[in-house]
Order: sequence, then structure tokens, then C-alpha cells
Amino acid sequence: MTDTTVTPDTTPGGRGVLTARLGDLQRRAPVLQIVALVVLFVYGSIDIEGFSQWPNVKSMLTLAALLALAALGQTLVMILGGLDLSVPGFIVMGAIGVSQLYGADGWPAIGAILVPVLVGAVLGALAGWICHTFRIQPLIVTLGIGGVAAGASVAWTKGELTGTAPTFLTTLTSPAETTFGIDIPPIVAITVLVAIVAAVIMHRTRSGRRMYATGANPVAANLTRINTRTIWISVFALSAICSVLVGILLAGFSGADQSLGDPYLFQGLTAVIVGGTTIMGARGDYIHTVIGALILTVLTTILVGNDVDSATQQIIFGLLILAVVAGYGRDRRLRDRI
Repeated sequence: MTDTTVTPDTTPGGRGVLTARLGDLQRRAPVLQIVALVVLFVYGSIDIEGFSQWPNVKSMLTLAALLALAALGQTLVMILGGLDLSVPGFIVMGAIGVSQLYGADGWPAIGAILVPVLVGAVLGALAGWICHTFRIQPLIVTLGIGGVAAGASVAWTKGELTGTAPTFLTTLTSPAETTFGIDIPPIVAITVLVAIVAAVIMHRTRSGRRMYATGANPVAANLTRINTRTIWISVFALSAICSVLVGILLAGFSGADQSLGDPYLFQGLTAVIVGGTTIMGARGDYIHTVIGALILTVLTTILVGNDVDSATQQIIFGLLILAVVAGYGRDRRLRDRI
């Protein structure tokens, strides 16, 4: 009888298999994102006085919630393999629309909210239809649609923003408010609920599976009798609705402004990418995007607390995107070899 000693596989192929397994785990759960979030939070708590105190945490959660909601539509569009540049335009339309209709024209709150949402849904659906029917890159179409949405809103008010949003929107978005007596801002609770519902729809329903199938291979999806045109129209309409609703919430949070939506294009896209959604389609998850929004918010708070100027912040976010995209490329090459 002889003893057999088992040694770990240190060959390049063995390391490749291990890396692939770790990559598979990362695709199922946002392990790296959670680790990064914890590390950033611990660093901020050590570096900045009062960083981890609950009032400051509530402020960060509120900002992250708004960013995560703004990134929901972008997540869905990127799963299809597209890119939505209409987000800022629809945010402006939502903010101006609700403020003007409610505060200046005297409409009831429900009507002032529904009209921008319906107009946004129609314009978003139009963008999806154009992209699918004429095989035009979403980047180009959504840039135009977003310009129409923002420009028409400003032209409608003649550049004079005199109205204000309903007061309950300020309550929903205030970090100082509570949710049913619990010391959590209402917008944070809403975002958690939206994330749960989105996760269930995306992963547990036929519509969600069809969306992923369309993003993976639209030709194959058509052959399996998936109506890819309906998928594209629905996703872009939903993306527009999400952006309009964020604009409505922001009108209560900070007021309406012509440039209100500008930060949410780059930051929202960064949150989606950091969360693990790729523009190549069929890979992504909204829960990951929410964690990406938390990472960006905590990182921004640390940078602002250290008096880092906005230009340097943009450089850091850009480098972060490049690092994450490079990681995606390496992961794909490893999976192709194994």
C-alpha cells in the first residue's frame, strides 16, 4: 500500500479553470462589487469624520437610490446590446413637465405626473421601433429622441421655469423623512422595492427570459418565435418611463432645471458598467446596478470630502470604467480558451 500525495494544480490551465470558476461565481453574485463597497465604506469611515454617522449614510443612500433608478432603463437597454443616450433628456422633460403642469398651470398632481410619463413612453417606444425596424444604432436614435424631449420641454415653457413640484415628492426624496416610522428615507425603500420587482421580472418571468434571449442572439430569438420588435419597443418605452419618473422625483428633490439630467448619463452608465452589465448584450442584472450606484455614491462622497475637483473625479470614474471593461475582456478570453 502506498501513500498518494495530491498537489494543487498550478499549471496555467489549472489556474485558468480556477479563474473561470471565480468568474462564474462573480456572474451569479456581485462578489467583487460588494467587497469594493465595503472597502470604500471602511476607508471613508477612517478618512472622513462623521462619514459613517447615520444622517450622512441616509444622504448617501438617497443619492444612490436616485442614481440607481436613473440607471434601471440603461441596464435593460444594455442587456439588449444597446446604449440609451436619451436619459438626460427624459429626466429634464419629467422635471419640467410636472413642475409646469402642477405649479404653473394648476393641474392635479396625478395628471401632472401621468402626462410626462405617457409622452415619454410614446417617445421611448418610437425610439425602440426605429432602432429595430431600420437597424439603426440605439446610440444615434436615443441621442435624437432625448434632444427632442428636452428641447420641446424648454421651448414649451419658453425657458421660464416658474412652477414647483408637488410637496409629496419633496417628502419622498428627503433624506430626513421616515418610511412608516422607520428611519429610512422613502426613496430608499422605493428603490429596494423596485430592485426586487425588477429582479423577479428579469429572471423569473417569460418576458425577462425573452429579453435576455433577444440580447444574446436576436436572429435565434426570432427563430424561436420571440417577437423581438415588441421586446425592443417595450424596453425603450420602459427606459423612457424610468427616466421621466426620476426627473419627476428630482423636481421634488432639488427643483427643475434645464441641465438637471446631465450628471445622470455618465454616472448612470458608470453604475451599470461597474455593476457588471456589458454593452455586448445578454449579460447584466439590476441588483448589480444598484450596488454599482452605491459604490459610485460612496466614492464620490470620499472624493468630495477630500476636496477633489470635479475634473479629477471624472478622470477617476473614466479610469474605473476602463478597468472594469478590461476585466470583462479578460474574462471573455479565458472562457473562450477553456
